[in-house]
Amino acid sequence: MRLQGKKILITAAGQGIGKACALAMAAEGAQVWATDINADLLASYQGMANITALPLDVLDKAAITRVVGSLPALDVLFNCAGYVHNGTALEATDADWDFAFNLNARAQFWMIQAVLPGMLRNNGGKGAGSIINMASVCGSVKGLPNRFVYGASKAAVVGITKAVAADYVGQGIRCNAIAPGTVDTPSLGDRINSYADPVQARKNFIARQPMGRLAQAHEIAPIVLYLASDESVFASGQVFSVDGGMTI
Repeated sequence: MRLQGKKILITAAGQGIGKACALAMAAEGAQVWATDINADLLASYQGMANITALPLDVLDKAAITRVVGSLPALDVLFNCAGYVHNGTALEATDADWDFAFNLNARAQFWMIQAVLPGMLRNNGGKGAGSIINMASVCGSVKGLPNRFVYGASKAAVVGITKAVAADYVGQGIRCNAIAPGTVDTPSLGDRINSYADPVQARKNFIARQPMGRLAQAHEIAPIVLYLASDESVFASGQVFSVDGGMTI
């Protein structure tokens, strides 16, 4: 199995991409700690082999320290938690900006800061670990309409990724990001249903995908598995787009 024996923590694993990746990683032999702020969403993991569900609010630094401190040194961290704000620069509020950067960027910083000491102790003190950050095709990869705050915060994720990769490339730590296009997840469904015309909103999301459809969460999991595995041992500081052709 590709991830046999690897110890992996995933944030926002209650649904969508995080859950798809948790299930796929466990199936490949990893010991997975699936975390989410919504404990109800974690109930579906009960009784599953190789998966331990833990409630975690990634906006609570003390909670991050407590949870990570209760675990063995991790081999992989997948920072999946995030939020999408709609609107332009003229429509954005300071509250939108603060929330987006706290959840989409600062929480990743806190998670990385918490897991790095253990990763550096791996491999007999030589260091070993893979950090995977959720970026987006929207941000430093491509500009999209009405995504000012979101795009800015996801561009910050790319900066975080490259900085961590540069600092620890000689110490056995790899840090990469994935940049999905539009994925048909429960959170996207919630956003679509908030529009005055949800049917047209879904059509609009599909129209911006050159493949003519939205991605499914399980279609994002393979690139995350690759970055978690030793197959990607020579890759660090990169942004891997899985966007259905949006950036062709």
